[in-house]
Amino acid sequence: MSIFASYDQLLNAEAVRSQAARVTQRVRDGAGLFVLHDDAIDGCAQKVVDITLARYPDLDIPYHSRWRHFSTPAATALESRLFEVLGEQDPQDAARLGFDLVIPSVLLDAGAGPDWGFQAPDADSLIGRSEGLGLASLDMFLGGAFSTSGEARTDAAALSGLTDDDLRRGFQVDDQNPLVGLDGRLNLLRSLGATMIARPDLFPTGRPGDLVTRLTDAFGDEIPAREILGLVLEALSPIWPSGRSEDTDGVDLGDAWPYAPFGDGPDAIVPFHKLSQWLTYSLAETCEKGGLTVVGLDVLTGLPEYRNGGLLYETGVISLRDAVLAGSLHTPGSELIVEWRALTISILDEVADLVRAKLSRPEMLLAEILEGGTWAAGRSLAFDRTPDGSPPLHLDSDGTVF
Repeated sequence: MSIFASYDQLLNAEAVRSQAARVTQRVRDGAGLFVLHDDAIDGCAQKVVDITLARYPDLDIPYHSRWRHFSTPAATALESRLFEVLGEQDPQDAARLGFDLVIPSVLLDAGAGPDWGFQAPDADSLIGRSEGLGLASLDMFLGGAFSTSGEARTDAAALSGLTDDDLRRGFQVDDQNPLVGLDGRLNLLRSLGATMIARPDLFPTGRPGDLVTRLTDAFGDEIPAREILGLVLEALSPIWPSGRSEDTDGVDLGDAWPYAPFGDGPDAIVPFHKLSQWLTYSLAETCEKGGLTVVGLDVLTGLPEYRNGGLLYETGVISLRDAVLAGSLHTPGSELIVEWRALTISILDEVADLVRAKLSRPEMLLAEILEGGTWAAGRSLAFDRTPDGSPPLHLDSDGTVF
């Protein structure tokens, strides 16, 4: 019997969780490319507890959100300028401005590679990876690079007209400072601009911040996280590169991939919506900074990327059935990567329950556990293994997924 009657039923977090559970059960049954070692999950959870207490000893943990990357102790001038700009607005206008910043910034956040870094105005050295990408995008935003007026805001016309040189200049890219997936990032921003122009019903003034008005008009001051994700998927799914699955009846699925053992049709697609979900966590925090309330945040899943997935791999929760595959380069749509990401979704839920129990904090949100948390533990273990902190499996990234 079919689980999904149509492809559009894959555009929600519940489908992410349920399809990941199907893949995970297949692996537990011994049929996958990975082997799942259930007896190692408790040790993985303890690693997360240890690093959470080291980073947030009072357990006052913010969301795992793009806002963390605007707050880098080694470079505070850009963050200070951001809050100066936001402080000049009333709360909902500040939320709109926050959407203007966060949406393009998240789209620019796929893995930078080990050789790139950003020189912030007040930093003594290059800042790499997600923190560097966050500061670079913030610097471009504050400098008016995303706006035709040159103000700290974002509009469709400016994004549509961005050039390779603009992004290279903003991210300080050259032969000595290469950024993985530059073309993919540029295409995402251009596609965002084109999508905003094509959807005046969602973007009447041509700004990402228009989505705040859409949410408050529909839900007032209490906004369900499910609805933020739904709006993100409706508004942004068309920007993702095409060809990720063969025939989806015209539905733009974005970060969703066929899993060959499941056959074909909607039931064979495993959705992840990683950047869309991380964007939703980030926009939820943006809404709350603007005086709005976000409810139901735990409907979202853990983020299936190489830090969380690496945590499971490095702690022995999962291993490859054929170790030779660890030496190969894998694309996002490969069976191995789809399986790895699906396992990440499911096992993060199990790890989160153990973390809550170990900390005697049953109310902890998954967004807090990710921040505390699983992502930091995965990064720490990666740098323990190799000086450049590279993923444990080799990824062929185009700058739009990881």
